[in-house]
Amino acid sequence: MTLKRSDFRFFHRLRVRWAEVDMQKIVFNAHYLMYFDTAITDYWRALALPYQESMEHLGGDLYVVKATVEFHASARVDDQLEVAMRCQRVGNSSLTFQGAIFRGEEHLITGEIIYVFADPATQKSRPVPQVLRDTLLGFEAGEAVSHMRVGAWSELGADAGAIRTAVFVQEQRIPKELEWDEADAVAVHAVAYNRLGRPVATGRLLPTETGVARIGRMAVDRTLRGSRLGRDVLFALMDAARARGDAEVMLHAQQSAIGFYQRLGYQNRGEPFEEAGIPHQEMVARL
Repeated sequence: MTLKRSDFRFFHRLRVRWAEVDMQKIVFNAHYLMYFDTAITDYWRALALPYQESMEHLGGDLYVVKATVEFHASARVDDQLEVAMRCQRVGNSSLTFQGAIFRGEEHLITGEIIYVFADPATQKSRPVPQVLRDTLLGFEAGEAVSHMRVGAWSELGADAGAIRTAVFVQEQRIPKELEWDEADAVAVHAVAYNRLGRPVATGRLLPTETGVARIGRMAVDRTLRGSRLGRDVLFALMDAARARGDAEVMLHAQQSAIGFYQRLGYQNRGEPFEEAGIPHQEMVARL
């Protein structure tokens, strides 16, 4: 079966490493299944579904019952590959994913992985929950996988607080007394929710009298970073700042996130500094 890149809307990109090739410098056959499995992990990220939490919420888990690989041509060491993946069919209790590996426009490998949704305790199959079915088919149809709510702490505080606790207090070990302040009560908050209704990203916009907006407390679920959620939260807060007449937006970016903000049009201002024991950089953008 020959497939085209245009047949897919999801791609995972990788470069072939020396450890994945044989003496002829072509990829060992078994590694293609690993490439497809890695792409499936990124596919769930693209759905804004933290896998473990989502499966617990849905009351089941996915088990591979069949995996096939069809070889058309070999990938070689140092090739830049794109692993395409799509949910081809949702049955009563099964999910069929079709994959394809491309080098440029050249179709190298076709794969198919079939999962069964089942009870984790008994591993007996269960019907695929309607919300999961809708999420998968909606994504393949180009529908949004998340929605944004913007509002006050009184409306969104519980959900925003849960994400910030997980990211800042538990993951980054920032002391609780530094994370929570009186500014939450007067800030505008944005929270992104996935199609299970679970909060997955947040940020806040502080009030200002100078026309310079201040965005902070940007946090995304650990397993979903690299998706569009952080960008969507940032843009929602920037829209709120623009709507109230602010001319510029400023934020303190953690050093690891500087590239993310630069790609979205922010520029460094001043020298790096430490905040809560973490290296930061002030960054600004015009509205």
